[in-house]
Amino acid sequence: MFFLLFVLIAIVGFVSWRNLRINPNTKGTANIAMLVAVGAALIAGSNCFTVIPAGNVGVIDFFGTVSDNTLKAGINFVNPLARIIKMTVKTQEIKEVMDVPSKEGLTVQLEVSILYHLNPEKAADVYKTVGEDYVSIILEPQFRSVTRGVTASFEAKALYTSEREHLSQLLLGEIVKATAERGVEVESAPLRRVGLPPGLSSSIEQKLQAEQESQRMQFILTKEKQEADRKRIEAQGISDFQKIVNQGLNEQLLKWKGIEATEKLANSPNSKVVIIGGKDGLPLILDTK
Repeated sequence: MFFLLFVLIAIVGFVSWRNLRINPNTKGTANIAMLVAVGAALIAGSNCFTVIPAGNVGVIDFFGTVSDNTLKAGINFVNPLARIIKMTVKTQEIKEVMDVPSKEGLTVQLEVSILYHLNPEKAADVYKTVGEDYVSIILEPQFRSVTRGVTASFEAKALYTSEREHLSQLLLGEIVKATAERGVEVESAPLRRVGLPPGLSSSIEQKLQAEQESQRMQFILTKEKQEADRKRIEAQGISDFQKIVNQGLNEQLLKWKGIEATEKLANSPNSKVVIIGGKDGLPLILDTK
């Protein structure tokens, strides 16, 4: 409507200029009329262009008729009579703190968020079928409904342990199925905080602590068993060694080794006394020092 107003002002100004320039006494007024006409024409011409910011698309609404083609970021030439609705396609976040049911019927307080963005290819369809407030109409109700439906199939302790990641992925998949066809793309659905009833939290913590203690004792028993096996193998090795040595020893070998030792001692320059006829027929050697 502003376009038509400024076009009208430009026409009136131009006509006034033509009429006033004939009379020399009204040349000053004619110049003013010309300036007004030119200014109005420039303003009207600027309405033929629009700037779409980065991360947005422009939806063209021409008196209720919405074009399927959207405007990209940058300067675009448009119908000056059309209304341009700028819709962001940037990643946005919704945070919710809600009380959700668990499989046991308990009420758990869950803080969860979703990251989403508008599909730029479906921006015109979203505007036509839902409008600019698509978040509160499509996304938030589905988000709450899906979250409660998913948590109802999990036990409360699952929200407190490693199954949180599985729950998050399941939640993401359900929200994507519920919103993708409507032009909203959900990127992730991280669980931020899980608030369990005080008694249940204490019980779960005690159970987890007991499980960790059991795992630690299992590790100690395994280690002790390995140590016992090592000692058993070592003892078996010593026993086998002794058997092999005993099998190779006899009286003749021992006497022969004794004779060799006696010969070496007898040939030694150290002072000694050798007594013949010791035990087992071997000589006795006494050191005189």
